[in-house]
Amino acid sequence: MILSEIISVKRAEVAKRKGQAGLDLLKRSLSSSPIFKSRFKEAISGDGMNLIAEIKKRSPSRGLIREDFRPIEIAADYAVAGAKALSILTDEKFFGGDIRLIKEARKEVNLPVLQKDFVIDEYQIYEAKVAGADAVLLIADILSGEQIRHFRGIIKELGMDALCEAHTEEDLNKALEAEADIIGINNRNLHDFKVDLEITPRLIRHIPKDKIIVSESGIKSYKDVMYLKSLGVNAVLIGEVFMSAGDIVAKVREVMGYR
Repeated sequence: MILSEIISVKRAEVAKRKGQAGLDLLKRSLSSSPIFKSRFKEAISGDGMNLIAEIKKRSPSRGLIREDFRPIEIAADYAVAGAKALSILTDEKFFGGDIRLIKEARKEVNLPVLQKDFVIDEYQIYEAKVAGADAVLLIADILSGEQIRHFRGIIKELGMDALCEAHTEEDLNKALEAEADIIGINNRNLHDFKVDLEITPRLIRHIPKDKIIVSESGIKSYKDVMYLKSLGVNAVLIGEVFMSAGDIVAKVREVMGYR
């Protein structure tokens, strides 16, 4: 129910933006700039467990998560704490995000940025590139296998990486058939927002060893992180537990075991 409402709103939002500034305009704005290769995949592929630290103000399940929301300061805290990449929620209505935060964060910290949104149209991919994103989230639940393959092609052409997210075996099959190289396992069901950390071991056994695997949602402690590492996960995407903390740097180091 929650996901269907988000997608309905997203279609209307994208249609409105396309009416104000068409796809050709976005492409022209990129044509004069060199295409730089993303550092996202490399950043989350290092030895040990790699952190993709998320910046988000609120969510449909929890409502307001961080009242004192200063995204650029949060990005700086994440960099100091040892995060390997940032995930920035850009959905405005449901998560309180803003695509402009990508460019602002990139000015302040030298970390690759994943744009996290509900991508349903190639227009959004070009928006992400213009904003300065290194990677784009593709949610298999809301896309066909052909769309994933098509969007991955555009993302690659633009010098970015695609994080293809799955919650079920059906999602995972679509991502693998589309030759996704970075697989995100979302422990959260986007239809009712319930979280089950056991989704990761359920799906990971079906993922080839040459893929980069990211576990997302429901990760709250060092114990959780070590459990996921033992399964063969390369990176974790964590947001709410950090956004709820008074001292973000200390919380990141506690959860990740960083010194």
